[in-house]
Amino acid sequence: MTKTELNKYRSILEEKQAELEQVIRNREAITIEKSPDALDEVQHAAERELAIRNLDRESNLLRNVRAALRRMDDGSYGVCLHCEEDISPKRLNAVPWTPYCIQCQEQADRNREELNDSLDDLLVNAA
Repeated sequence: MTKTELNKYRSILEEKQAELEQVIRNREAITIEKSPDALDEVQHAAERELAIRNLDRESNLLRNVRAALRRMDDGSYGVCLHCEEDISPKRLNAVPWTPYCIQCQEQADRNREELNDSLDDLLVNAA
């Protein structure tokens, strides 16, 4: 990867990092609001749950962005952490913080789905 390409990705990642840090600082949506109306409380709880999920997703993305910046610093950016092959420029353009090539990411996703299915089966059988 050329220095120009690396600088382009670094700029994108630093911009994304700043954006995510700003979003994560705003936690007003997860405050608990009391209401005399039970339906309002249910709606507030649903909105709070959605805000918590969004905060969790953004926090995970921020961790991935920071990890990508660390890989840039140690010289391993753009190389799949699993198979150690170069990650395609097309994939890096789409997801600059990705630690895996597309094949390894698809395998990781399949493994995660299988694990979730197994856990669901265990929980159903335990009930």
